Amino acid sequence: MSIQWYPGHMTRAKRKLEEQIKWVDVVVELGDARLPLSSRNPLLRELLGNKLRLLLMNKADLADDLKTDQWLRQLGKEVPVLSISAKTGMGIRKIIDLLEKIMSEKRERLEVKGVRARPMRVMVVGIPNIGKSSLINQLTGGAQAKTGNKPGVTRGNQWIRIHPKVELLDTPGMLWPKFDDPEVGRKLAVTGAVRDEVFDQEELASWLIQWLRRYYPQELGNYYSLAVESFDLENVGRRRGCIISGGRVDTLKAAQIFLREFRSGKITKVTMD
Repeated sequence: MSIQWYPGHMTRAKRKLEEQIKWVDVVVELGDARLPLSSRNPLLRELLGNKLRLLLMNKADLADDLKTDQWLRQLGKEVPVLSISAKTGMGIRKIIDLLEKIMSEKRERLEVKGVRARPMRVMVVGIPNIGKSSLINQLTGGAQAKTGNKPGVTRGNQWIRIHPKVELLDTPGMLWPKFDDPEVGRKLAVTGAVRDEVFDQEELASWLIQWLRRYYPQELGNYYSLAVESFDLENVGRRRGCIISGGRVDTLKAAQIFLREFRSGKITKVTMD
């Protein structure tokens, strides 16, 4: 299954980021704790250059806790990192303090040069549907940024005061032009970073079933009360009442339900990298 998605607004988002990166002090990169590697745009390393960075692993409430801890230790060798949940508020209060710590050395240099103190300028970057708008709403204490449950809702750039000392620039989500590793494309698709309309949902759900049977078999079987060795879309459909004329199973509807239950964390908390 090929998953390729790089619509025109992605090109514009990349161009806009290149234009505005020079105006910010710190870049907050938002990743998915379920995909600590696959959810990070490889183009960002080149685009961001030597900018100060903070890596936030969002959706930690949906990720495997043990593996999240392991990834935080590994990623922390490269960049300051924190696991959060923009949905539940977990870890949100630590962000401003971390930004202040990251920025402290630069502030001291500016003070030596006699530059008047101003609010820290922060840019949030990440792939589509990663939770950037929800994060901003958590930081501001209200629905300041437009949110949605589909990739690509945020299309324009906007500055938002999230703290007396911090101004934040929200940016549209940006995928990369081509998934060289098909596995990365599938992982991004099952977690919702790629629009459902651009891939075969039945094929993707079948792939996810095989992945879960390999890595989380007990949790999968327990949730659906099915023997793992016989677990497939047909059985999911029967469990969820996706029956059409002649007693056949509507496997497309079953796939949609299965993907929705997986993404919401109902089946189990997973880390796919």
